Amino acid sequence: MKVYFLILASFFWSNFFGQQNTASKQVSTFFIEAQQLNTKKKIWVYLPKNYETTTKKFPVIYMHDAQNLFDSKTSYVGEWNVDETLDSINAQVIIIGIEHGNEKRMEELTPYKNEKYGGGKADSYIEFIVKTLKPYVDKNYKTKTTAKSTCIMGSSLGGLVSFYAAIKYPEIFGKVGCFSPSFWFNRNEIFNLMEQTKKFKTKIYFLCGDNEGDADMVNDLNAMEYKINTKRCSCKMLNKKIIVKGGQHNEKLWREGFKNAYLWLF
Repeated sequence: MKVYFLILASFFWSNFFGQQNTASKQVSTFFIEAQQLNTKKKIWVYLPKNYETTTKKFPVIYMHDAQNLFDSKTSYVGEWNVDETLDSINAQVIIIGIEHGNEKRMEELTPYKNEKYGGGKADSYIEFIVKTLKPYVDKNYKTKTTAKSTCIMGSSLGGLVSFYAAIKYPEIFGKVGCFSPSFWFNRNEIFNLMEQTKKFKTKIYFLCGDNEGDADMVNDLNAMEYKINTKRCSCKMLNKKIIVKGGQHNEKLWREGFKNAYLWLF
């Protein structure tokens, strides 16, 4: 799983593309300066079907690896079908998808440097989301801005950085979708950070498969759930953990798990 993830996800995703454009009319894009990362970021936006005809405000989910969320043309190994899924249930939510940094993806989505693989610049990436992107989104879209209405979600390294963001900015992110999180990349550091966290009120949805190519995936998820439950009473029902029998480390697992994650979180 690690070889697949590091080689394919971090490099080839930026070079291989599907054949058909499948993003729905509810999806648009824009570019924004990301000074924290010394680059421009392409942002994908999904708006609910009734967005233009209502004055109501909507909760927001910030998601990583936007190339794989909506459109098979920009995905390497299949999209999540986020727009089709939300359209099918008339979901009342805004999705903000952040394109990964291609060859810099690993740096952006990892909180600490790995002795073998490097990385470790997620603080700048998360600061971009919190201090640049979210203010822009809240100014230009009809959003609910509180933590309980703001979620961060991703898979693999995106799961790792989402979990990290929730610990670092609990006043911003009140909900997390944590799919197949690559805790192995910074295992000691992320567990130590959770240990040092005095309170953890974030609502969190864990998902992984039991056939992801790394036996530590399920063990890490179980261990982190236990660690979280030492910070709060499990009776509050703020955690949900789904382990899919036969599930592998790929978009199919995350695509099929997205709807239930959304419904439980919101």
